[in-house]
Amino acid sequence: MPPILNLESVSVNRGKTVMLKGVSWEIKEGEHWALIGPNGSGKTTLLKIVSGYLWPSSGKVRVLGREFGKTDIRELRKKIGWVSSYLMEKLPEEDSPVDIVVSGKFASFGVYEKITNEDRKKALSILDFLGCGYIKDRSITILSQGERQKLLIARALMANPLILLLDEPCTGLDMKARENMLNSVSKICRENKTTIIYVTHHINEIVPEIRNVLLLKEGREFMKGKKSILNRKNLDKLFE
Repeated sequence: MPPILNLESVSVNRGKTVMLKGVSWEIKEGEHWALIGPNGSGKTTLLKIVSGYLWPSSGKVRVLGREFGKTDIRELRKKIGWVSSYLMEKLPEEDSPVDIVVSGKFASFGVYEKITNEDRKKALSILDFLGCGYIKDRSITILSQGERQKLLIARALMANPLILLLDEPCTGLDMKARENMLNSVSKICRENKTTIIYVTHHINEIVPEIRNVLLLKEGREFMKGKKSILNRKNLDKLFE
């Protein structure tokens, strides 16, 4: 099997600003990774490249065996799920949780095609899998932040993604909601055929199933490898 992700000396420049510089990264099938770095280190820029929403200024990008410049990026994006807190603002409050999960099948907010019974069953099954099937009949307006985050993850899983990008999913959650979220992340790692890239500032959010880490600093690869590199010395240098 080709690597899930292969970046070769990827750089992104915007005018005189260097957003990423010479980042190389390979993710093999069955691996899950955490992406760690201070604010402004290039994490979001890197996610945009992985998801096909940003083209590098230089370097090669291969995602799921497809090389950028030689493949239909729109089709590739359908196999990549992205969950970020900014998506919460896009949740249509007039839609039911089930409709929102189903919308992930069409990569849109709002369902513009007929929902089949199979779609509805699958959406309910995903909500149950994430431990939040009880929200299926609730209004979006009364859901907690943790429940909304799980709803977004369920929506991303609806399309059977081969890569799932989780961009700081525990931001703003209380201790109990955070624990529930991390339990769901562990379950996805164990039971879904989905490669997870988990972005965080907090190393205690890295669940046991995520065994590899990439550290970014000032748009450059600071270090990568097994979680054992997350020692006090390296973290002090990373976060200064």
